[in-house]
Amino acid sequence: MIRLAVVGTNWITAQFVDAALSTGLFELTAVYSRQLSRAEVFAEPYQASLYFDSLTALGECEQVDLVYIASPNAFHCAQAVALMQQGKHVIAEKPLGANALEVEHAYQTAKDCNVVLFEAFLTHHRPNFKQLEKHLSQLGALRKANFSYCQYSSRYQKYLDGENPNTFNPAFANGSVMDIGYYCVASAVALFGEPKAIQASAYLLDSGVDGHGSAILSYEGFDVNIAHSKVCDSYLASDIQGEEACLVISHPLSLCEKVELKQRVGEDLDISYPQASNPMVEEAQALAACIDINTMREEWVQRSIRTAKVLDEIRRQTGVVYASDKT
Repeated sequence: MIRLAVVGTNWITAQFVDAALSTGLFELTAVYSRQLSRAEVFAEPYQASLYFDSLTALGECEQVDLVYIASPNAFHCAQAVALMQQGKHVIAEKPLGANALEVEHAYQTAKDCNVVLFEAFLTHHRPNFKQLEKHLSQLGALRKANFSYCQYSSRYQKYLDGENPNTFNPAFANGSVMDIGYYCVASAVALFGEPKAIQASAYLLDSGVDGHGSAILSYEGFDVNIAHSKVCDSYLASDIQGEEACLVISHPLSLCEKVELKQRVGEDLDISYPQASNPMVEEAQALAACIDINTMREEWVQRSIRTAKVLDEIRRQTGVVYASDKT
């Protein structure tokens, strides 16, 4: 049984804990929050008995094997590094770092400390994403892909009202492409590798982050068109187009709930597999397998680093700058 602690007490933390516990491979033993009372409230329904408001104390706790980090983006790398240096395995929500230098540093720390570091990009571990990988060869020569994820943020009205929510604050390494746009970019990198060229544009809010944007990732013979937004909604499916067939992925891309193979000659096929109702179950299982053998999957490490490099270039072209970029 893997003894789990969490950093952060928001809805995504609860979703991950529920997913992890449902596998029967984890138990929640500790909760960290800057306010100890919040840690205690979060821990109560899970019967976790250890609460921390000190990250150092959490790292020293001998009743914890693994820490899940769901703090604001800007803190992911530093918190992961600190905990790994104290011997803990770490799963950190995407993005693992504010830029590629942070991501590379985090993975090097994991290797130096002989622990597992796992970026929580759930899409890559969904059975229907594996169906995409499996059926790419049936499309013939690839020509186009369209990956779209546009969702009006529940925090946007607060921003419009003059508040400064983390979601739209560059101090926390946030914005559209680093949040839901990440699913589009990382999915492209997971399927096709690092692009040969990138063209990006974005609408910047007065805070300095992108409210929405677009990017073209160019590969040999085909392009991936990316659309992302936190200030408007879209319900469009995503697709991958080849000369012989097309793969259509239901909205939102992140969940890959339904995948269809539409053939130029022949019947359309629903190639979807059953998936867990909690979309984090499969990544929790993949994480447990890595911890069981104390080994990181190198292809996942490289996908994470390459995605960070693509995001760096998109932000460079669109003018989104974080404090950690200047160090």
